[in-house]
Amino acid sequence: MLNVNKRISPSFKERLLLLAVLLLSATTAFCNITLPRLISDGMVLQRDTPLKLWGWASPKEKVTLTFAGKQYTATADQEGNWMIMLPAQPAGGPHELHFQGENQVAVRDVLFGDVWLCSGQSNIELTMDRVKYKYPEVVQQVNLPQVRQFEVPDVYDFQGPRKEVRGGQWLPATTQNILKFSAVGFFFARDLHQKYQVPIGLINAALGGSPAEAWMSENALKPFPAAYQEAQQYKDQNFIKQIEEKDRDVLNSWYARLNQTDEGLKNNWRSATLNDADWKTMNLPGFWADGELGNVNGVVWFRREVQIPASLAGKSAEILLGTIVDADSVFINGQFVGTTSYQYPPRRYKIPANLLKEGKNVVTVRVINSGGRGGFVPNKPYYILAGEEQIDLTGPWKYRLGAKMDPLPGSTVIRWKPTGLYNAMIAPLTNYSLKGVLWYQGESNAGRPGDYAALMKFLIINWRAQWNQGNFPFLLVQLPNFMAPKTTPQESNWAAMRQAQLETLAVPNTGMAVAIDAGEANDIHPLDKQTVGHRLALVAQRVAYGDKNVVATGPLLKCMKRKRDKLVLTFTNTGSGLVSKDGKPLSYFAIAGSDHNFVWAKAEVKGKKVTVWNDAVEKPVKVRYAWADNPEGANLYNQEGLPASPFEAAVGEKK
Repeated sequence: MLNVNKRISPSFKERLLLLAVLLLSATTAFCNITLPRLISDGMVLQRDTPLKLWGWASPKEKVTLTFAGKQYTATADQEGNWMIMLPAQPAGGPHELHFQGENQVAVRDVLFGDVWLCSGQSNIELTMDRVKYKYPEVVQQVNLPQVRQFEVPDVYDFQGPRKEVRGGQWLPATTQNILKFSAVGFFFARDLHQKYQVPIGLINAALGGSPAEAWMSENALKPFPAAYQEAQQYKDQNFIKQIEEKDRDVLNSWYARLNQTDEGLKNNWRSATLNDADWKTMNLPGFWADGELGNVNGVVWFRREVQIPASLAGKSAEILLGTIVDADSVFINGQFVGTTSYQYPPRRYKIPANLLKEGKNVVTVRVINSGGRGGFVPNKPYYILAGEEQIDLTGPWKYRLGAKMDPLPGSTVIRWKPTGLYNAMIAPLTNYSLKGVLWYQGESNAGRPGDYAALMKFLIINWRAQWNQGNFPFLLVQLPNFMAPKTTPQESNWAAMRQAQLETLAVPNTGMAVAIDAGEANDIHPLDKQTVGHRLALVAQRVAYGDKNVVATGPLLKCMKRKRDKLVLTFTNTGSGLVSKDGKPLSYFAIAGSDHNFVWAKAEVKGKKVTVWNDAVEKPVKVRYAWADNPEGANLYNQEGLPASPFEAAVGEKK
């Protein structure tokens, strides 16, 4: 028998194997139709407009789409790209799309309806999972199979626009999937679906903490030299690698030293039998900078004895610890029950059955604070919950410093840098026809509000150009109320950001939902997403659906005139009339004379106008309304219950 292994040299065999692999890969890579992930089972396509359906195949391969008994064809170009135009279709479904080339691909359960892109930062990214305890009936009972979402994975790319997203699938709004939906997006879609009885598709492409510049194309950034130059820097992979390595080394070194010096880890302060007689006492919730410990960073341990009645002993339960700055690890009777690595998420940890015992139990919390004021955020829930019974955890806790550290140096968040998110999360979507865009962003730009109106103008114009659908509706959410209320008129970056957002309405076919009564003073991620979604839906009915009978927003300042020592303000969007929501005198108006020193002013409604004055200001030249981080008590509304937008205006200024 011929021994092939001996007669053929290894190098020759390797060359034969390589040739076979290349031939096989060429056949499989180029002779199969491939569709983008957006074009997949369960998708919602935009109704009543011609549609682009696209994908990839081998060069010059003929691709045929069969839909509703008709065929549409295209031929791939030299690089394998192909596109088929599908004529406008009415709302409805489900349908199937069949693509055929060298292979066949079927896309099933396709609906035609209205498609909305949800983008921005965390307050539109946040899912129903975060608010499930606020809306338990929605989560437990939702069954809206014609409301669907496609979540774009969070990735960035500085090299240029991508053609495809990394993952994602279309999911219907049912109890199995609802926790994955954007909360704002879901409530918005539910309102529109209920009113217009058409399928609604959401494409969720948002990322927490992201500034507007990250969502802008390189071309759109050119009028902003600093951001444009930064985008060029981050095209260098070695530059990114050096930053990441440096930040990683600093982070690892800080936490290594923290853990090595933490007396609580060394001496097992998590133990339920620890003698804490020499520990000091602090009332929680609160920040330790306000007490004897002072403004230190590092690790602080907290302990509290809790009496558990016999009725709860041995039962499973939950412990709620509000929110904590920054990170925490929680132990009950020495056993670990949960941890969170950063300050924003609510702390809600499961307590397993048989851990709680009758009588004395010990709750221990290890808090790591890397900078700023550490502690337990006030006005949040702090208790153990078992069934309907609650055991209060507010009040005195024992505490002790475990390790004192210098603040952790700030790190560079690469994925927030200019144009990275646009390239990876927006550019791949631009062939997919939309009804419009929902935009909830601004917190990360609040430190520099002066250029935000210009940024948004260029972003909107650029997105519309990339989609090539004309001036599709672009609806934004104005920043909600946040941080501690103030008792005197003063400057506010958040108020200046709201003014910039208000000025964005000068761009055609835009709209804005006002949210200054839907926030929380102590949480940058307020839970009331239903109000925001509902108000966006009202704006959409007016801007996108042309319903002129809808009162879409609260009052917006139209113009202002001075009459002797008073300012007379005229508003649009007054609905059935201007009112004080709480029936009290109008509040949060401030005026200034030529010295530009703002003082509180009196105000009263007269028809569609509001008259504002302060007897001490003889010739007012400026007015502000709700000009604060948290304009608590601002009460100018229309009778439809929608709040007036905050604003600043000067005499003679055109709106």
